Amino acid sequence: MMGDAVGPTLYYGAGAGAEPTASAVVADLLDVARDISTEHRYRVPYLAFSGIDEDVSQLPIMPMEDIITAYYLRLLAVDRPGVLARVATILSEQGISIEALIQKEATEGELVPIILLTHRTKEKQMNAAIREIESMADIAGPVTRIRVESLSEGE
Repeated sequence: MMGDAVGPTLYYGAGAGAEPTASAVVADLLDVARDISTEHRYRVPYLAFSGIDEDVSQLPIMPMEDIITAYYLRLLAVDRPGVLARVATILSEQGISIEALIQKEATEGELVPIILLTHRTKEKQMNAAIREIESMADIAGPVTRIRVESLSEGE
């Protein structure tokens, strides 16, 4: 976790199992139910918006295709020369830069997982790139995409 005053912090302890997880989910649901039926002047509102002059509900919502973030991508490809180069070309054509790449070892002709971390880019460009990558004959199944958010402002 990251704190403004302390920087990165580390927490450790027993892992959450079925019962602790269920307890936390039920507690969250009860908090939401209580919030619906009572005034919460004494509590910090959800997302910590408090004392803002402008009503948050009136702020415009950015279209999903306009968000800018980095992405973690995982795809299964036939282990054949040129496949990774074509994936990199597709990303490049969409203006997407690769920050890191891992390709596991496989026997010629077998499926190999390729894991990519991209630099920040628009969701619209990533959608187009993923559509094109998934249409390649040497790519098996859908591309797994996870958005990577940074806690540092401006990154």
